[in-house]
Amino acid sequence: MPEVVEVAFRNGCKVYSFDPAGLEISVGDQVIVRTSRGIEIGKIVVANHEVPQEEIVGTLEKVVRKATESDLTAVERNEKLAVRVSQVCEEKIEEYGIAMRLINTEVVFDGGKIIISFFAEERVDFRKLVEDLAKKFRTRIEFRQVGVRDEARLIGGYGPCGRRMCCTMFAGDQQPVSIKMAKEQNLPLNPMKISGICGRLMCCLKYEQEAYKDFKCRAPGKGCIVQTDQGEGRVVDYLVPKEKVLVNLGEAGQTEASLEEIKAAGEREKENPRPRDEEQKPRPVEQGRGGMKADQAPRGKRPEKPGEKVAGKSGEKTAAKPGEKSDDKPARRPGGRGGGRGGRRRRR
Repeated sequence: MPEVVEVAFRNGCKVYSFDPAGLEISVGDQVIVRTSRGIEIGKIVVANHEVPQEEIVGTLEKVVRKATESDLTAVERNEKLAVRVSQVCEEKIEEYGIAMRLINTEVVFDGGKIIISFFAEERVDFRKLVEDLAKKFRTRIEFRQVGVRDEARLIGGYGPCGRRMCCTMFAGDQQPVSIKMAKEQNLPLNPMKISGICGRLMCCLKYEQEAYKDFKCRAPGKGCIVQTDQGEGRVVDYLVPKEKVLVNLGEAGQTEASLEEIKAAGEREKENPRPRDEEQKPRPVEQGRGGMKADQAPRGKRPEKPGEKVAGKSGEKTAAKPGEKSDDKPARRPGGRGGGRGGRRRRR
């Protein structure tokens, strides 16, 4: 299997795989690599390790070398140049009255390009701005419009928890965060409480989602009867950060129990299990047309026998015996037009 190392070029940015080219590199080392943007300097986030061949897409670029003192000096020089470019760019934005906000300025390692990130509600025309900056600094200028998440990641800061924002601490892909993650983690669906500085759902929901999935796979389901040290009870809730479940003991109250302390009694049940003493009511007999039972043959389909009486709508008639004349006239409906005997006349 091929050996690779994982490199991140900025805190919280995407991680890329490179061929170490026989170098033993540790986590945190600065290395020089060749990318589509040219020669760049990056930090090792995962040291030498082997991966299956099918996980590698395309051809891996090789690590050029470990960063030297002269390389680190060039990085400091580029950072000072980025500050000057930002100051000039801010002045030009105010001069031209462009509706955009400057977020970050980055000078690539070899100094051949300057990348300026900005935020704008709509598309803006910055061609004049690019021309002025290119003439002043005599290098290629590239503008990139970013979203609010990227803005927070590039600027950095501290979250409501008091720690540095996850997007600046953890290197990884900027995967989407959904409201479903907040529901599965039993968090209040209040946008003010589950939103970060960027105004979007907090990235920590994504990082903690795997821990909740793993715990729910190992824990008994809600509604399951379990045995604890204080007696038998029913699981009513999960306490994932504590690696415990909340068990209702009935009149004895509730208790917290770890997965090692409980023993599941039976299969998992739903959160609202159906009472066991509930009996199903007998299913009523279905009725056919005219009050006839469903299993009774419909009228007119049942064979008639000699001498058998068949109920009709206008009374009863007797089937003709062999050799006798039968009345072929159909019986009139009582109360119909023309009026049968005993029927009502139609009022005009």
